[in-house]
Parts: sequence; C-alpha cells; structure tokens
Amino acid sequence: MDELPIVQNKEPKKKKPDWLRVKLPIGENYKKVRSLVDEYKLHTICQSGNCPNMGECWGAGTATFMILGNTCTRSCSFCAVKTGRPNEYDEDEPNRVGEAVKLMQVKHAVITSVNRDELKDRGAEIWHQTIRSIKENSPTTTIETLIPDVRGNWEALERMISAGQEVVSHNMETVKRLYRLVRPQAKYERSLEQIKRTKAFGKRTKSGIMVGLGETKEEVFEIMDHLIENDCDVITIGQYLQPTKMHLEVAEFIHPDIFAEYKAVGLEKGFDFVESGPLVRSSYHAERHL
Repeated sequence: MDELPIVQNKEPKKKKPDWLRVKLPIGENYKKVRSLVDEYKLHTICQSGNCPNMGECWGAGTATFMILGNTCTRSCSFCAVKTGRPNEYDEDEPNRVGEAVKLMQVKHAVITSVNRDELKDRGAEIWHQTIRSIKENSPTTTIETLIPDVRGNWEALERMISAGQEVVSHNMETVKRLYRLVRPQAKYERSLEQIKRTKAFGKRTKSGIMVGLGETKEEVFEIMDHLIENDCDVITIGQYLQPTKMHLEVAEFIHPDIFAEYKAVGLEKGFDFVESGPLVRSSYHAERHL
C-alpha cells in the first residue's frame, strides 16, 4: 500500500487585531455620495482600492475620485485596482467630475488615477482638464491630487500639476529594500525626484507609505530622511492590509504605539504634518494637510 504524502501545515493567517475594525458604511450622506458616483459613472479609489475608511469618508460627504478609468498598466503586488490593458479614456470625464464635486459641495476634493504608461503624456492632459473643471464648477473647493509615477516624463508632470491644485501627492508606498517586491515597475530614486521636482514647481508636497510588509523601524526612519531631503512637506503612514489572496500577505500588524512613535519622529525630522495610524490612507483627513 502506498504511503500517503506528508502534508505540511501552513502557518495560519494572522488574525486582524481589534484596532483595525471599522464600522459598516451607513447614513444618508453615504447614500448620497454613492448615488452621485453611480449617476455620473465615476470611479473612486475608495471602491477600487477596498479602502477601510470608505464608510467614514463617504458618510462625511467626501470621496477620492479616480480618473482615467479603473484599469492600471502596473501590477503592484499590494494594490486591489485591476491590472491590464486600459480602454480608451473618456474625454468627457473631466466635466462629470467637476459637476459631481459641485453637487457634493465638498470643501476639499482629492483626485487620483491609475497608471497609464501606454499614453505618451501619461494622462497629463486629462489630469489638467479635470482640475480646471473642478475649479470652474466649484471655485472655493481646494484640491489635492494623488498622482502616479510619470516614468521620468517631466513635461507630463508639469502639465499634470499646473492646473491650480493646492497639494500634490505621490506615494513612495514602501521602504527602499522592498521596492522590487511591492512596486516592481517603479524606481525608488525616480519617485523621490518626482517629489523634488513637484516642490520646485511651487506645490505643497505629500507622500505616503504602508507598514507591516516586513520593513524595520530603521528603514522607516531612512525613508523619512529621504523624503525630507527631497522637499516633502507631508507624510502619511498606514497599515498594509491584504486586499485579496492574490496579493502580498501581511507580515506584521503594527501596534498603534509604533504609529504614534513614527508620528513623533516624523515631526522631529521636519515634516509639516504627519498622519500616522493603522487605518490611515493617502487621502485620509486630506483637508487637514493644507
């Protein structure tokens, strides 16, 4: 009789701690935002990225719009946004975003996008038109743009950030050692240069990283130093959460006390503002960063 194969027990999946529990999305404001997003056929990173704060933010009447479609040309191992060959972009999208922001009566709007590496201008013209549309439809609304890596196309970067937005964010996402694992199509030094060039253009600069991917405290302090050296004003630090089984597993759930330490160290190093906590995401409480 053949022997049965030995099956090794896999390490059980780490249980999510209590401090990462969030409330279910409810309330009239949440329903209103959802209705507007659906009516204007808009994409939000709140939905596409499985953001844990969607209930809180939508309940407060705010959302982070994602332009240029919902299919990304990158295959980052942490991100829930679909990867593939994008469809043609919608030339009327800037008008719809501007009208939606006006109807939502938001004081501070956050706009992001997928990577469109196949486009010569990386989508910069649609970016420019979207910001202008918001300013025309809702002149008192301030705007933060969370922009992708332009792969060194600095002319595209200038067009992308020259339409009047007050804050320009570009996320580093992780420490230098983990870049090939987490952002295989990006370059650490190139993203730092993009932030430095954005500051030179006169914009308030911002970046975000995730922790819990296997980085050390020293590596987190190192990326803080690199961001300060490249003129970054604001940093956000949040816990990485695995969006699906196909993505990177969580290496560690970081305790809130460590997030508090990161905030204190970041302020000591010279950031104007540090948003650090388990549920912090790039656009979380973005209005405070002005």
